Amino acid sequence: MEGIMFYWICWAFWVYMTFILNKQNTYRLKMSIIVLTVIILSNYHFSIDSLELHASGIFLLVVSYVFYSREKLGAIFYFFICSLIVSIAYVTFHLFEIFDPIWVIFKKEWMMGICFGYLAILLQKTLKGRLLIIVSGTMQGEFLYAYILNKLQFPYSVGAFAYLDVCSLIAALLVGWSLLENAGYIFQNHVHFFEKGKQKSS
Repeated sequence: MEGIMFYWICWAFWVYMTFILNKQNTYRLKMSIIVLTVIILSNYHFSIDSLELHASGIFLLVVSYVFYSREKLGAIFYFFICSLIVSIAYVTFHLFEIFDPIWVIFKKEWMMGICFGYLAILLQKTLKGRLLIIVSGTMQGEFLYAYILNKLQFPYSVGAFAYLDVCSLIAALLVGWSLLENAGYIFQNHVHFFEKGKQKSS
């Protein structure tokens, strides 16, 4: 059933950011509000001409553009190039799925999650950058894919639950990879904190 993966992952993110994440983290409040808003908007959709748009996808795209606008000009240009690469890859994946479905060798969501997660890791060094190009790139890809299908007289909903499942899975995989990348630093901080505690107690 579409949407279940999205809800599980988003609620897990929201609970972690609201109740577990360090309150000094500058992104904690912003991200928890964004995730909660996406969950609330997931059931709302509207139409422009023959195009059906889901509010949560549009909201994610706008948020990613707002984050882009706060970067320096050179960084914005690089983000744009990266998101364009993701968009083209996203549309290509879906078109191959339609015209040559035999190459989708296991569950589509996981194939997309692994492929686009790896692509984001190659293109960006930070978790923030990776999440931004995935959100903006895949949503731009949704619009382009809907445009192509519309030309072929096939209806398509932009930012629907199928998209949210894939996007949330990619985000979860990127967060997991980021934790692995920083495992040494996190472990070192924990050991340092534990040793300080022992020195104080002695």
